[in-house]
Amino acid sequence: MDPACGCSRGALPRPCRVLVLLNPRGGKGKALQQFQRLVLPLLAEAEVSFKLTVTERQNHARELVRAEELGRWDALVIMSGDGLMHEVVNGLMDRPDWETAIQKPLCSLPGGSGNALAASLNHYAGYGQVTNEDLLTNCTRLLCGRLLSPMNLLSLHAASGIRLFSVLSLAWGLVADVDVESEKYRCLGEKRFTVGTFFRLVNLRTYRGQLAYLPTGSAVLSKTPTSPLLLQGGPVDSHLVPLEEPVPSHWTVVPEQDFVLVLALLHTHMASKMFTAPMGRCAAGVMHLFYVRAGVPRTMLLRLFLAMENGTHMEYGCPYLVHVPVVAFRLECKDGRGVFAVDGELLISEAVQGQVQPDYLWMVSGGREPPPTQKPQQKAL
Repeated sequence: MDPACGCSRGALPRPCRVLVLLNPRGGKGKALQQFQRLVLPLLAEAEVSFKLTVTERQNHARELVRAEELGRWDALVIMSGDGLMHEVVNGLMDRPDWETAIQKPLCSLPGGSGNALAASLNHYAGYGQVTNEDLLTNCTRLLCGRLLSPMNLLSLHAASGIRLFSVLSLAWGLVADVDVESEKYRCLGEKRFTVGTFFRLVNLRTYRGQLAYLPTGSAVLSKTPTSPLLLQGGPVDSHLVPLEEPVPSHWTVVPEQDFVLVLALLHTHMASKMFTAPMGRCAAGVMHLFYVRAGVPRTMLLRLFLAMENGTHMEYGCPYLVHVPVVAFRLECKDGRGVFAVDGELLISEAVQGQVQPDYLWMVSGGREPPPTQKPQQKAL
């Protein structure tokens, strides 16, 4: 039994009780109506009782879970875009009992514009790629099915001293700019990203920076750095050294310094219609690192973007597009251009580095109970 949720490590109990955090302004602003019309009947049939809390402002969910009595709930259900899940996870990691709190099972119900995490979970469950209400119905069925799978967590450190955790991605360059600049088109739902991408392709920018990473093979063979980044209030990132020090010698430093985009991605999708990582779900402790070097023709970028809907963009063999599976990375901006977007949320442009914490949290999914070696570690307080 899991002391954090009172359930077996592979599934939620039946019946079960969940806390639902819902953002009524996400996507096209129809999340509350969709919850009542589509989600409620399925939960009632599956004996899933709930308390619904509607968030009122940015970081409200973070404040709520920071103070919540988690023992009352078998899982936390987040109905919004990926930003609300980001708030919840960071709220759990803010708590004095973070080691136990982060073990609380989480569920993603799509109610935002991109819904990348929900789309990835939908893909892992073997469902076909769908959007909008079909995606919401599939993810609700996953909740009713009660199965849990471990998921990676990205631990991030910025030069200003900020530490935060990502459940999906860190983006810099074109992807981040589209994410932030398309906020004004939120009423379009997921189409806001298409509009934003076409605008940015017409006004294509390049970004100067230094990118380094620890590839998976080197991580297996290497020893822990002599001066790991040790911070209280979270897991130890043993592959990272302080940002003022050079990266360890066994890291790879990308020689190019002009980029169109850099993307660290934990899952397969960047939106419900953006199958960004068709190579599949990452192994424990691994993330996808993509970058596009400066010099790529706009026409090629457009073809890649259109092909990303069904995941065929990697088949072009574009020499400017690079994908590497990594366990850690560092990115330093050189000209101050561009912004970072973490799970779709804005972060100021400064040096940042991150490491994947393997199978660190539990997520409602369509997966079977993992073998013991793949389970999140039980941490003693």
